[in-house]
Amino acid sequence: MAEKEKIQKQPKRGGGLFGGGGHGPVAMAAEKPRDFRTSLRKLIRALKPFYLPIIITMVFAIASTIFAIISPRLLGDMTNQIVSDLIAKFMGVPGAALNYDYLTRMAFILIAIYLVSNLFDLISGWIIAGVTTRFIVKLRYDISQKINRIPISYFDKHQYGDTMSRVINDTETIAQSLANSLTNIIYSITALIGIIVMMLTISFQMTIIAAVTLPIGFIIIGFITKKSQPQFRAQQNHLGDLNGHIEETFTGQTVVRVFSAEAQVTKKFDEVNNKLYSSAWKSQFLSGLMMPLMRFVSNLGYVGSVVAGGWLAIQGKVSIGDIQAFIQYVNQLGQPMVQVAQIMNVIQSTVAAAERVFDFLEEPEISTDPAPVRLPGKIHGEVEFRNVSFSYDKGKEIIHNFSAHISPGQRVAIVGPTGAGKTTMVNLLMRFYDPDKGEILIDGVDTRTMPRSQVREMFGMVLQDTWLMSSTIEENLKYGDQSATRKDVVRVARATHVDHFVQSLPNGYKTKLDENTDNISVGERQLMTIARAMLADAPMMILDEATSNVDTRTEALIQDALGKLTVGRTSFVIAHRLSTIREADLILVMKDGNIIEQGKHNELLRQGGFYAELYNSQFSED
Repeated sequence: MAEKEKIQKQPKRGGGLFGGGGHGPVAMAAEKPRDFRTSLRKLIRALKPFYLPIIITMVFAIASTIFAIISPRLLGDMTNQIVSDLIAKFMGVPGAALNYDYLTRMAFILIAIYLVSNLFDLISGWIIAGVTTRFIVKLRYDISQKINRIPISYFDKHQYGDTMSRVINDTETIAQSLANSLTNIIYSITALIGIIVMMLTISFQMTIIAAVTLPIGFIIIGFITKKSQPQFRAQQNHLGDLNGHIEETFTGQTVVRVFSAEAQVTKKFDEVNNKLYSSAWKSQFLSGLMMPLMRFVSNLGYVGSVVAGGWLAIQGKVSIGDIQAFIQYVNQLGQPMVQVAQIMNVIQSTVAAAERVFDFLEEPEISTDPAPVRLPGKIHGEVEFRNVSFSYDKGKEIIHNFSAHISPGQRVAIVGPTGAGKTTMVNLLMRFYDPDKGEILIDGVDTRTMPRSQVREMFGMVLQDTWLMSSTIEENLKYGDQSATRKDVVRVARATHVDHFVQSLPNGYKTKLDENTDNISVGERQLMTIARAMLADAPMMILDEATSNVDTRTEALIQDALGKLTVGRTSFVIAHRLSTIREADLILVMKDGNIIEQGKHNELLRQGGFYAELYNSQFSED
């Protein structure tokens, strides 16, 4: 019947969220939030701009459910009319016949009710879809803006994957849950209350008998949910392990084959896959018990109601049409019960996801930038470290009372073993961090008095990690200067030996780099980053030498391009091969976070200190 279909179709709203059947969310492992109430309040406050459409959605959803609940009672009235007319005709009452006028009128009323109910359902779904989409767009926008305001130290302490999960997975969880759960909870609660009320209007005694099954149903739901949630949680964990193993194997396929590790990889895959199979089978079996058991409980109420209804009918206390309507309500009663259980679990996951998103949005932000200071029309590149001290963590100082003066156009090399603090110096120069004590001045102006963007515009960077976008070569080269013309791009590309290999590509500068930029070599990627920095034309350069993974000829090309890049510019070079920085104007030697020596190459060699030890060890190895 149409009204039965209306109620029974509702669980599918929740089922689609996890890609399973209608009962899937009941057994879904809901990650519980640390503070459910606080996080729920934050989510409700975040939805404040959408209160009006949400209220309208609730009104339409309630109206749709009420219309669906009324229809069985009207069908019962029609049955009563038919029965009374047939009895009268059978008894030989003069003029007795079916009241077609009444039946036709009721049929049209029922059709109108079904149409209005489905129309209201459609409207509420359309409104909530718009609300959800706009809310998630706003949430993702807030996250993207937050990323620009969050200090670099956050990413030093958190995995990028975790942040990406908050931006993508958690917001998607919120989006789908809001779209499915908001109207579903209204439908389910309204249906549950409405059905019980309608049953009471028919027969108090029959309602009591049917209601006995309610606590049994909730006990079954609670028991199955408690048993299945750990299995679903294990399933998700094993699925993550399996995906990680597959990704690791796929990306390292060359290494796997070089070491003939296929059997080892397959064995590990089988182990993880078997664990996934075990947990998936148990979780699906337990969750699959939900509907059969609920149908059994519902049938108990159905049988009890039929027996009681028959006895009451004999007593003349209820009519046949009332029994028919009551039986329909009993059949419908189990659906909103299951739906409420599903939604409660989904809400746990939604609030947990919202909590993670709000935690990120509430992370401390970098201090507000000062107003732009007036600098000379041309940046000369004079840099001074004045009694600079710095620590990432309090009590663990990395830079100790360091002072140095770099004249415009000088080339400064920063050398030392891994973990000595070379990257820290770059972080301070770029204002990714500010000194705890002392000052860093550019052309006599303290960098802390400048906006961070203004400081960073003064530097070009060529890093060992050659980050390029999945875009065309031309767009990658213009990343630092979107106003550059094709003529500018070609000029710089020729100066940095990029043009030569670009011309050999099928589409030249319009060649699109793939996701991992594997369609060009490591050395070609490095040359492109140099060309990109040269096109940006910053007055100062930060260079992280990256020639260790290229052949001798490509290394010569890169060194030549770097030489052209640093002409007339103050440059800071993180040096790995000491033989490449012999001509540096100033060498800063770092060890254990301290700058223990500074001077020119020959001066440091004559001192016979730590730099001389490093240089001689590399030279002897070469």
